[in-house]
Amino acid sequence: MMVTGVVQSMTGESAQRAALGAGAIVIDVLAANDGRLPHEKIERIRSMRPDMILMSGGTDGGAVTHVVEMAEYIAAAEPRPRFGVTYKLPLIYAGNKEAQPQVKKILEDKSALVVTENIRPVLERENLAPARNKIHDLFLEHVMQQAPGYKKLIDMTGAPIMPTPAAVGLIMEAIAKRDHLNLIGVDIGGATTDVFSVFDGVFNRTVSANLGMSYSVSNVLAEAGLASIMRWVPFTIDEQTLRNRIKNKMIRPTTIPQTLDELQIEQAIAREALRLALIHHKSLATGLKGVQQERTISDVFEQRTSGKSLIDMLKLDLIVGSGGILSHAPRRIQSMLMMVDAYEPTGCTRLSVDSIFMMPHLGVLSTINEKAATDVFVRDCMIYLGTCVAPIGQGQDGEVCADYEIAWPDGKTTKEQLRFSELRLYPLDSGKQATITVRPAKQVNMGAGVGVGVTREVHGGVVGLLLDGRGRPLKLPAEQTGRVAALAKWFKAVDLYPVQSAEC
Repeated sequence: MMVTGVVQSMTGESAQRAALGAGAIVIDVLAANDGRLPHEKIERIRSMRPDMILMSGGTDGGAVTHVVEMAEYIAAAEPRPRFGVTYKLPLIYAGNKEAQPQVKKILEDKSALVVTENIRPVLERENLAPARNKIHDLFLEHVMQQAPGYKKLIDMTGAPIMPTPAAVGLIMEAIAKRDHLNLIGVDIGGATTDVFSVFDGVFNRTVSANLGMSYSVSNVLAEAGLASIMRWVPFTIDEQTLRNRIKNKMIRPTTIPQTLDELQIEQAIAREALRLALIHHKSLATGLKGVQQERTISDVFEQRTSGKSLIDMLKLDLIVGSGGILSHAPRRIQSMLMMVDAYEPTGCTRLSVDSIFMMPHLGVLSTINEKAATDVFVRDCMIYLGTCVAPIGQGQDGEVCADYEIAWPDGKTTKEQLRFSELRLYPLDSGKQATITVRPAKQVNMGAGVGVGVTREVHGGVVGLLLDGRGRPLKLPAEQTGRVAALAKWFKAVDLYPVQSAEC
């Protein structure tokens, strides 16, 4: 999809959120103030060949000039749809209602125009649902109609067909609502990585179209950079060999790792794909931009007119991972550590994976029977890995990060010190809970303030309780020998890749 707005950081971004929330891949955001000349905008619309365009702009009752201008650029470009030569390009208008008559006059003959409610009726409020619903309808009507066998599939099904990201989003929302959780979910596939979040009841979804583990694996390399991927590889490898392996995965996307080296490289790439997708998600899961806020003088230096991200890792209760690399990792600890390394959770955070990738199917079922869908998901699909306890702060390797005491379900207690650059893993079975008291060092924060102790209930899982003393933000040694040694130490501490005996 291509989206348009008047102000790039306001209506343009609201339109982008609406499109991403519908599971679309946003190829460009055009705005009146994006710095491009009229002919550049027209050429861009013409050359990109989107499946669909979403037009927004202006609050209801505001000026119409810029909205009409954008409609004229689209009309001048005369964009053709990629699929179906007999079709007109689907175009959704979700901007200032005062401009509707003029937009209809300009674009009705040039496109398959659909008019819906304004995405940003007033500056202080977004209204994304009507536009998202229209995007889903038009996607199924115009784009999916070109898919082989789709008409036959419609005849076979008794429920509406739903795009995968939309269905996964529904089950994520249902779980968060049922258990009153703040959660982040991720579905990492071959071509895209979808990130979902629910914080304080507000749901957001983004699709990172260029981040995937097979078809898009070269994009991960291009966006993250070779150094960022190599920092997670626990052995020395020359640059060209690593590039060749990544390119081989792209041209043979259905292959799976055959050796331990290949598995470690693939899981290193996954960490970067997950990390970049979350950064993308955080940038769009924000409060509304351009809204006047009451601010103290101290805030003036920190706040701009941009919205603040809604993603607060200290408030996060649960991370749900899905997709082949996470669901089918040879060992569950590998899935857990990939998510911990990529997302750097802070405080106490529970982690889980969808073991059999039933989230999309159960998302559709949730529209018919929400209780049945969430029950099946929690009992039969969700595998709880355990809890990660991670203090915020940094220090020298070997310095005391925190003192901790764990009261186990059987009545025993463990009292130890967690040191910087240390990982510790304790078994704690699924369904069991322990109580951990953490007393951080004076420069370290567990969420209650620097140096302030906290006591938390922590849940078990198939992996257990992971104490992460590597510091937040997580920094790996810059020098290669030190980095490989640090990775080897961490991986050994949690038995990430067990060394096979010679007889095996």
